[in-house]
Amino acid sequence: MIIGGTGQVGDAVMRALAAEPSCAEIVMVNRKAASPNADPRVRQVILDTADASFSGEVTKLAQEMVAQGDPVYGACCVGVGKGSRNWSEQDLIALEIGIVGGFARGCRAGGITRFALLSAVGSTSKSRIRYVRVMGLKEEEVERTGFRRLAIFRPGIIAGNVHTPGYVAWLGRLIPGSFGVVEQDDIGRAFAAEFSDRAAADGTVYYENGAMRRMSRAPKGHPRI
Repeated sequence: MIIGGTGQVGDAVMRALAAEPSCAEIVMVNRKAASPNADPRVRQVILDTADASFSGEVTKLAQEMVAQGDPVYGACCVGVGKGSRNWSEQDLIALEIGIVGGFARGCRAGGITRFALLSAVGSTSKSRIRYVRVMGLKEEEVERTGFRRLAIFRPGIIAGNVHTPGYVAWLGRLIPGSFGVVEQDDIGRAFAAEFSDRAAADGTVYYENGAMRRMSRAPKGHPRI
């Protein structure tokens, strides 16, 4: 079950999940109807994310999926992109903490024990930089939900994303490590690799650029990181 699947990174995650033979169904939780997906395994569920009942509706949906007996995973790819500069901190918090937190709590209450969260490199609630601070607060909100395993993805500059100008992606290739460039498709495949690893240990794990690239390219059945 995924929220934010219509965004840039979310679309890459959707494609990577659809490429996994073990994936039986992808349920997209959307605020409004998106263009129909050609893959018959994709199902859209429209929920009002601003309604007080949102988290409860997610719980019901998760319970229905868990009741089918197969492993069910939750994924959040919600993100504002470069438009975040035009948002007030209050609006960012309402999206990144309010809606994302409500979705995570609904997943957990519905019986989902493994969750993957898209965040950003350097995220910390103690930062003076607004976006980095809000991302850190989002991570803390989802961590409090109590998933058995929580994978937090912290990409640097995302190449292949319409919100990343070409010159920024090019210059980012000169920056080594976590603050440099990672391909959008590598992020998507890393999400899929996280969920396909049935033997993953409990706890919270953080994936930055290098780990995502290794997960994306590891042969099936080999260590992901």
